[in-house]
Amino acid sequence: MKIKTPIEITELAEKSGATKCGLSENHLGRLSILSMLAGAYIALGGTFSVIAGWGLCDVSTDYPAVQRLLSGLTFPLGLILVVILGAELFTGNNAMLIPSYMRGHHGFGPVLKNWALVWLGNFAGALTVVWLLVWLTGIFEPEQYRRAITSIAVAKVSMPWITVFAKGIGANWCVCLAIWLAMSGHNLLEKMAGCIMPVMAFVAIGYEHSIANMFYIPAGIFYGAEVGIWQMFVDNLIPATLGNIVGGSLFVGCLFAWLHRR
Repeated sequence: MKIKTPIEITELAEKSGATKCGLSENHLGRLSILSMLAGAYIALGGTFSVIAGWGLCDVSTDYPAVQRLLSGLTFPLGLILVVILGAELFTGNNAMLIPSYMRGHHGFGPVLKNWALVWLGNFAGALTVVWLLVWLTGIFEPEQYRRAITSIAVAKVSMPWITVFAKGIGANWCVCLAIWLAMSGHNLLEKMAGCIMPVMAFVAIGYEHSIANMFYIPAGIFYGAEVGIWQMFVDNLIPATLGNIVGGSLFVGCLFAWLHRR
């Protein structure tokens, strides 16, 4: 079966965006649960990526490309679950809500409301996984994992603000391209394939995904990283979030709507 054309994908995104805005206006309970699930799925992918990427101590240290590739290959689990099971992911919605807005199905107020509510729900879901399924279970207790997650958290809050912002653009450009590719498919394997390569690329390159960082930084804090809550927000989550909005809404949602649905 042929995959969908770019025009068909953008039309599908337009319909989906209108539906998502309807959730934030009329079904807050459902939206909250779907948002928490998306944050939990991304955190699960993050856990998998740390286990896979940092489990080979000497290889991870001596051959960093191997660590990046292994982490990148496993992290897409989170987006696959979001796309296939229909959860609400802030970074995906940065692109998905723009075509329907540009076509006049709703104003920009509902877009901002959806983004804010889903961002908070994603954070709650990610923190739940960090506390319940990582910290209480001691998944990262072995020294190589504790060292990895604390160093990741410190590194993410140690970059200049503009660097995090720019890396946020790159991360969500890749994530939203992955979602667009997944929408082109008709069956499970095609949709999974669409999710893998762009997400693998952003992880291996080292871009900054705000929802993933809602897992990595709190997990590092739980395991002893010297990172403050204020530092987490100001030095990473805020610039990463703003960069994600630019990467998803302008580079994917707005651009493709302008190209294919003028």
